[in-house]
Amino acid sequence: MVRKVGIIGDGHVGSTVAHYIVANGFTDDLVLIDKNEAKVNADEIDFREAMPNLPFHTNITVNNYDDLRDADLIISALGNIRLNDGANEDRFSELSFNSEQVKDVAAKIRDSGFNGIIIAITNPVDVITSIYQQVTGLPKKHVIGTGTLLDSARMKRAVAEKIGIDSRSVTGYNLGEHGNSQFTAWSTVRALDQPLTQLAEEKNLDLEAIDNEARHGGYAVYKGKGYTSYGVATAAVRLANIVLSDARTVLPVSNYREEYDSYLSYPVVVGRDGVISNVPLNLTNEEKEKLQNSADFIKTNFKKYREN
Repeated sequence: MVRKVGIIGDGHVGSTVAHYIVANGFTDDLVLIDKNEAKVNADEIDFREAMPNLPFHTNITVNNYDDLRDADLIISALGNIRLNDGANEDRFSELSFNSEQVKDVAAKIRDSGFNGIIIAITNPVDVITSIYQQVTGLPKKHVIGTGTLLDSARMKRAVAEKIGIDSRSVTGYNLGEHGNSQFTAWSTVRALDQPLTQLAEEKNLDLEAIDNEARHGGYAVYKGKGYTSYGVATAAVRLANIVLSDARTVLPVSNYREEYDSYLSYPVVVGRDGVISNVPLNLTNEEKEKLQNSADFIKTNFKKYREN
């Protein structure tokens, strides 16, 4: 079966996603779309010139929405990172610009006849994912955001480094908004096969500091190099591969939650049909309250956008 992926937005993140996919042969056909035609055409040539030294071949087309008709999935990486300059660590600073771009792109995706899975990276990702779903008319389970998949990875890195183990040996989730109202659900986090809450005193862990590090980690990267790319691109490609292979993996991604009437991050089983099923968590009352607050924050800001 031929695998086909589209990437919309060929900036720092989109081009990193594309390189990861091409270098590892994760798809047979790749469609790259960006308003900056010089940049996207240059990248297409650059990738073709990389292929003689790769063990994989990828067919690449550029800036043709009709080519998305039979794609398995589309990754949205469009945006304007400079909108974060002076934004005081607020991803909603990108909403006004990105929402207009996404409405235009989503209409073109809809008109192409695309009927696959959309994975949104574009910030603020929970609201943007909702806009993609509303404009395309695709089933809610087929429109997913990377959400706190990256934030959970940041939490795992921070925990692992303080304990002295591999970050892949830490399990658990950050939940809610991919933004300032997210939180680490410590009741879900385990390391050394023990609940982290039990290890905290023994290992002298400051859970509040780790939670803060996960929430604001992206801005540390942003301040250092002016953008983020590798962490979020890797999260998006992992999610894409899980869809393509129907891996049915549990991930904390932005998905529509009927109980909150909002897109937000909560673990679900993901496969070829998008969100396959929910994963119930036994959260504490404090965590439930934080999740409700995060949902309310997302909905309040989405309402402001719609009113404007």
